[in-house]
Amino acid sequence: MIRSEIDNITLEIEAFPLNGVDEVEAFRLRFLSKKGIIPGLFERFREVAPEERKEIGSLLNKLKVRAEEIWKDAKDRAESNKSGNTDFDATAPGFPFEVGNRHPLTIVAEEIKSIFNRLGFTVAEGPEIEDDWHNFSALNFPEEHPARDMQDTFFIDGADKMALRTHTSSVQIRMMEQGRPPFRMIMPGRVYRNEAISARAHCFFHQVEALYIDKNVSFADLKQTLLHFARELFGAETKIRLRPSYFPFTEPSAEMDISCTVCAGEGCSICKHSGWVEILGCGMVHPNVLKNCNIDPEEYSGFALGMGIERIAILKFRVKDLRLFSQNDVRFLQQFKYAR
Repeated sequence: MIRSEIDNITLEIEAFPLNGVDEVEAFRLRFLSKKGIIPGLFERFREVAPEERKEIGSLLNKLKVRAEEIWKDAKDRAESNKSGNTDFDATAPGFPFEVGNRHPLTIVAEEIKSIFNRLGFTVAEGPEIEDDWHNFSALNFPEEHPARDMQDTFFIDGADKMALRTHTSSVQIRMMEQGRPPFRMIMPGRVYRNEAISARAHCFFHQVEALYIDKNVSFADLKQTLLHFARELFGAETKIRLRPSYFPFTEPSAEMDISCTVCAGEGCSICKHSGWVEILGCGMVHPNVLKNCNIDPEEYSGFALGMGIERIAILKFRVKDLRLFSQNDVRFLQQFKYAR
């Protein structure tokens, strides 16, 4: 009786429809699962007469192997058809892919560097943690200068007169110590000052400073460099003016203003109705600074200038709050995707 059942089941598994995942699963449940037909035949094998067990056992094993082969082949085909049967249209246009954009401070910094590169200035960098010599003393800061106080400087606990640099002028000292004139370089980088954070000030910001030292460098060279820089950055109609000022590391020193980019010098709230906006400090390198770097001030002279990148970015993009540059608000940053 089992022999005839094996023959009938063999015909059934060969003819079983296997056209989809559901039918493949139905095949497995009917023939190969624990309560399926083939395991049931193996349970009844003990009813077979001893003289027939060898033959019946061989037929049962062949039936099981064949059923598993059919099931596995059908399962593979069904899974392959399922993965290839999608609603994806390969001829349709691609989905828009959002790409990132440069930070507004990076845009401005790169533009400043590009202008000075065209004038022959190279880029120099230095450490953000500095000693007293490079950050203050070599730059002709007197011992009693207020910039040395805790109110302006982040000093490093446990370190002897080490602090977060307050300006990138320290890089000028390092470059002059390591080489010999002529020098024509810019020093971009992050600086730190112990100030209250507000819409107009922050405890860290970014600077770009420039240094040019050679024989017979004059204030006229500085003024012409500043005029060229301002017109390249803000437009050919930009005007500049220099006001006397004081810095320990330059003599004479000056603050440079540009004609307001918003009102073109007519007067508005941005320039406080003066028509002018301050953007940088500058001056001729102090002879004491040259001496501290073993450069003869009788033979060489030079000028230095420095500006805050945030201040330039505020003017170019008319941003009212300095804190926006460091808050990483995507809504704010996306506005500069196409800025140049």
